Amino acid sequence: MPTDTTTKPALSVEQARERILSGLRPVDAVENVKLSAAAGRILAEDLIARLPVPAFANSAMDGYALAGRDLPVNGERRLRVIGSSLAGHPFMGDVGMGACVRIMTGAMLPSGTDTVVMQEEVRTAGADIVIGVGHRIGENVRLPGSDVPTGSRVLEHGRRLRPGDLGVIASLGLPEVNVRRRVRTAFFSTGDELREPGVKLAPGQIYERNRYTLSATLAGLGADFVDLGVVPDQPEAIRAAMKSASQADIVLTSGGVSVGDTDYVRQVLAELGEISFWRVAMKPGKPLAFGRLGDAWFFGLPGNPVSALVTFQLFVAPALHALAGESYREPLTLRAQTLCAFDKRQGRAEFPRGILSRKDGAWFVGSAGSQDSSALSVMSRADCFVLLPTEAATIPAGMEIEVMPFDVPA
Repeated sequence: MPTDTTTKPALSVEQARERILSGLRPVDAVENVKLSAAAGRILAEDLIARLPVPAFANSAMDGYALAGRDLPVNGERRLRVIGSSLAGHPFMGDVGMGACVRIMTGAMLPSGTDTVVMQEEVRTAGADIVIGVGHRIGENVRLPGSDVPTGSRVLEHGRRLRPGDLGVIASLGLPEVNVRRRVRTAFFSTGDELREPGVKLAPGQIYERNRYTLSATLAGLGADFVDLGVVPDQPEAIRAAMKSASQADIVLTSGGVSVGDTDYVRQVLAELGEISFWRVAMKPGKPLAFGRLGDAWFFGLPGNPVSALVTFQLFVAPALHALAGESYREPLTLRAQTLCAFDKRQGRAEFPRGILSRKDGAWFVGSAGSQDSSALSVMSRADCFVLLPTEAATIPAGMEIEVMPFDVPA
């Protein structure tokens, strides 16, 4: 992986993402975990159903199980009730002509029956029931394998397991599942001015923010991580932190990747590893360093908190998904009409923070406030990125534009 010089032009967002993802391979270690601990993990194998779900024909309604040939073609028919079938307590006898069994939802259909008539659609007559016309053979019955047939592929490898998936796996009788191990991430921030929340600040000092947003984001993505704290703007200290972090799969730093007099991160990375690129034609987040640090992939994020979050979402998150072995999916985007103008310079992609609203089935987006890359409170208020493509100029109010919600909107 060659080291870029400062004379090389900035990459586009698409070029940067393609370069990052082209070299990544999923972690190869597999863990067998209990189903109760598998939520959010990445499935390491295809799951093939070894038994049908449901395993037996059962009722979809509370009602009466009977043979379809006993349904009246015209008029009414009277059937005698010879027993009951409850969930977990089936009726074990045979149901002959002219008979039926009271049945509850989920209960096994008795031998000789193939139809369930809802209890609301019968009339009781002493110990018997009376059924009218309008029914069909097989109604309100769940057949064996109607949900999951034997031999079918239930879930594919690379899937991030969701709560519903765990229920499906449990229905197959599997108490454990094979998943890829979690991606290990180590991160630290650089800056002589940074102090931990809770301490008294001296003139020129600020509270560190980026590690808190990064740790929360990493936790949401299911990564294991180690927080190495704040490292001063000293090459020796940065070198030591990088060596310690290099045992991870991904190393993240915040700050020190631009061209300031005390921006040493790129310099140390070039000594200890390799730089693939360090500039992207985007706002916020132009100074983004990407490369290798030993066996780890390295991302040097900007120090400005909004820039750090934007570059994380656009570049680090896809890399984490790829390393975890998760099947890649493009981020969800929506088309929304702008409620205000969004200023933009041609020649770079821009990602202003917006607020979505909906009226009469249409989506609208307005500005969340100041677009300064240090305005983290605006990022907190926002619920989407407004995607302003490289070739676009200022976007006027009333124009339809693409947006990327932070969460799936209701």
